[in-house]
Amino acid sequence: MNFLVKKFRETSLKNKMFFSSLAVIMLLSLVIALFTRWVLITSLTDELKLRGIGIADGIAQRCRSGILTKNIPELTSLIFEARLGERQYLIAYILIMDKQDQILAHTFIDQIPDILPLKQVFSMDDQEKIRLLEVNNDKIYNISTPVNEGIYRLGTVHVGLKKEHIDNLIGKLRTTFLGFLSAITILFFIISHWLSKYITNPISQLTAVFDKISTGKLDIENTSVSGNSNGFNPLNWENNTQGVQDEVIQLARSFNNMTEQLIRSQQELKDSEGKYRSLFISGPNPIFVLDRKTLQIFDANPSAEEAFGYSRAELIGQFFTDFGSFEYEDQDLAQVAKSGWPEAYIMNFNVRYYPVGKSPFYLRVRACPADYKNRQALILAVTDITEMVEKDAQLIQASKMTTLGEMSAGVAHELNQPLNAIKIGNEYLELMIDQGLPIPEKELHQVATEVSKQVRRASEIINRLREFGYKTGFAKESVNINDPVRGVLQIIGKQMELENIWITLNLETGLPPILAHNNRLEQVIFNLLTNARDALNSKTVFPDTPYRKTITISTFMENSRVALSISDNGSGIPEENLNKIFQPFFTTKEVGKGMGLGLSIIYGIVKDYGGEIFVDSRLGTGTTFLQTFPIAPA
Repeated sequence: MNFLVKKFRETSLKNKMFFSSLAVIMLLSLVIALFTRWVLITSLTDELKLRGIGIADGIAQRCRSGILTKNIPELTSLIFEARLGERQYLIAYILIMDKQDQILAHTFIDQIPDILPLKQVFSMDDQEKIRLLEVNNDKIYNISTPVNEGIYRLGTVHVGLKKEHIDNLIGKLRTTFLGFLSAITILFFIISHWLSKYITNPISQLTAVFDKISTGKLDIENTSVSGNSNGFNPLNWENNTQGVQDEVIQLARSFNNMTEQLIRSQQELKDSEGKYRSLFISGPNPIFVLDRKTLQIFDANPSAEEAFGYSRAELIGQFFTDFGSFEYEDQDLAQVAKSGWPEAYIMNFNVRYYPVGKSPFYLRVRACPADYKNRQALILAVTDITEMVEKDAQLIQASKMTTLGEMSAGVAHELNQPLNAIKIGNEYLELMIDQGLPIPEKELHQVATEVSKQVRRASEIINRLREFGYKTGFAKESVNINDPVRGVLQIIGKQMELENIWITLNLETGLPPILAHNNRLEQVIFNLLTNARDALNSKTVFPDTPYRKTITISTFMENSRVALSISDNGSGIPEENLNKIFQPFFTTKEVGKGMGLGLSIIYGIVKDYGGEIFVDSRLGTGTTFLQTFPIAPA
């Protein structure tokens, strides 16, 4: 069975259609033949039996007087009369028996056969019955009908119907019906053969055209596939068959449309390839095509040759890492390379590059996966951002210096406390020495310990300032978002207290680290806190109105990202300015109190760390800045 299924699956569509149609027709013919045979044979047999019963009933009605009078000639004449005409071919015999089952008349010419089965099967009490008997080696349907006079039984009439005659009639009917079915089968055979050719020939020719197209030969407009005048030309059918509903012709029309679309698409692809090849060659930035796994160079544009100092022939076939190395391995890039490049994944990051034998410089690297000549490749575009990085660093450093200047009041207050403590201790020692009084060892130890403690405190404040003003390197590090928050508050916390500003901390413990720079995050937090301070101090409050200037700092997890929120209940930002606040040099402060670069720098720093920054503000109510950062890879 599996062999037949396999052969059927492997045969052509034409043969599948032909043999399937033929099998269906044969199956239907067989079912119809069996059903008709059952219906006709049963009906014909029953009809002939009813006819025999009618003959037996007629004889039984007419032979009563002959049985009563024992008039044998009358009975004999009656039964022979019943066999006249066409009945002689159906009726094998007729017997009339008295109630003692003695034969009174019969139609046998020769000797009477042994009819003992009639006596055994039928008794005086039996009603009309039909039995299949064998008489003289012939199959006979014996029909027995009682002869009654009132309630008395006078005898029995037996009519024997030839089963052979019935079978002959059924055979003739079967032959006629089988001939009709054969004619229908042959007709359907011819129709299915023609129909399969009609459907599959154009499809075969379409397949030939497809094979031609698959080799890149799309110029088939004036070519007949079969090679003669009656051939199937799908590209000419549409003009000659408008309005035709034939599905095969509709297939040809669809093929025509597909071919035209394919030609257009191929031309567009050529144009696109030419355009992007031109962009690749003439692009001002170096572009490399690398193997996705090994970073072997497949191709490089002229800008790459110029920037790296090697010819295209020298670059191709070499490994990208042979010409230099990055300052550090970007964790995001390493993680993606380890798990496989998704089809639409794009990496965009800045890094310091150390070329072999040359001075290092900064690059912005943009990498995305692609297919190159049936190979998994990586398109790597790099841009020299050394000058931009240096200017950004100068701008950020200048902003830090400005910030340090703004923190001077708070820092001075912070440093005064340990200095005053040291001064008091020294004055006490000086007084004891001047008066010539002995200094108890316990008090001397206490003064020395306190002085040492205050020196450490002053040193910590100075170190915090130095760290804050330190020029940040390029490599990111794992940072807990709570650390820069606490670091800024160590510097600016006292200044906020001097200005009667309450700071509420809601720092969630156990937060995962992020990839960033600690002192740059401190600058972000400090700028946001100083903006919040200015908003609190500029808010107009009516006399006798209770108002407590408050800044709330919260850290938490949001949508699998680390979040930092800084809120104040200050004056708020007008709605029309919300979409401008991150633009460089935009400020609502008075002239001389700000250049409008703080939020712009904050925005750039947050974006460099893959973060997002959102602002929610209502005029007269307050402002909330929410920043979210991706978790550092494990």
